[in-house]
Amino acid sequence: MRYQPYSFLLSIYGKEKPQYLREALDSMLSQTVAPSEIVMVKDGPLTLELDAVLDEYDSANPGLFKFVAYDENRGLGYALSRGILACSNEIVARMDTDDYSFSDRIERQLAEFEADPELDMLGAQVYEFIESPDKPISVSSLPLDEVGIAAYSKRRNPFRHTPMMYKRSRVLEAGNYSADFLFFEDWDLFNRMLAHGNKGRNLCAPLVAMRINADFFDRRGGRSYLPHIWKFKIEQLRRGYFSPFDFCASFIPHALVCLMPNGLRSLVYTKMLRKKANA
Repeated sequence: MRYQPYSFLLSIYGKEKPQYLREALDSMLSQTVAPSEIVMVKDGPLTLELDAVLDEYDSANPGLFKFVAYDENRGLGYALSRGILACSNEIVARMDTDDYSFSDRIERQLAEFEADPELDMLGAQVYEFIESPDKPISVSSLPLDEVGIAAYSKRRNPFRHTPMMYKRSRVLEAGNYSADFLFFEDWDLFNRMLAHGNKGRNLCAPLVAMRINADFFDRRGGRSYLPHIWKFKIEQLRRGYFSPFDFCASFIPHALVCLMPNGLRSLVYTKMLRKKANA
C-alpha cells in the first residue's frame, strides 16, 4: 500500500551519546515505510563525535536530512517548535535520539491515519529498557480511546512523546510547542490540542523502546523539579483545562513522588506506574 509521505522530527543536544544516536537513526532508516525527510534540530553546540555521526548519515542518505541549528541550548520545547516549522510534510513522527522504533512502527501508524482521515494525533505504548530494546523491563499502559485519553489528561500525560505521530497543521493551530514548560513540553501541547477538539488515540501495541537508567528517574524528582510541576499544572488550571479538583488530584501525588528519594521514586515508576514487560 502507498502511504502519504511523513517527516521524522528529532532534537539533539551536546550531552547525548553517539552510539545511542546511531541506534536511533538505524531504527528510523529500517522502517518498512521510509521517511521522506528527517528533520534534526541541533539544540546548541554538539560534540565533535555527535556531529561526525550526523555528517556520516547525511552523506550516506543524500537529501534525506534537514538540519536546524542555533548557537545556544534552548530546551526541547523551543527546539521542536523550530523543527516542526521546518517539516515539509503534514504527517510528522516524533522520535528521541536515544530511543528505538520497531521496524513496523510507522506503517502501523500511517495505516490508522489512512483508515480514519479525522485522526489528528496517534500514540502507542512504549517498552522501557536498560540494556537492549529486545530486553524490555517494563511497558506503559496508556488509555486507547478518546474518552479515556480525555479523562487521563487531567491527571497524567495521556501520550508518550517519542512514539507520537500527528498532523503538523493541528500542532500549529494549537499554538505549537512552547518553551515555557520545561519537562512538560509534550503534555502542554497535547492538552492544548485536545482542548482544540483534535482527535487522538493510542495503539495498544508498544511501537517504540525507550532507554532508561537511574538518571531517567533522577530527572523526574528533587526540589528543583517541583517548581516545574507547579508552573505547568497551575497553567492548566488558569486555562480552565484543569478544574480545581483536577489540579489537586494531579499536583499533590506528583509532588509527593517528586520529593521521594530517587530509589523509592524509581520503584513507584517501575512497579506502580508501569507494567512488567512480557516481550
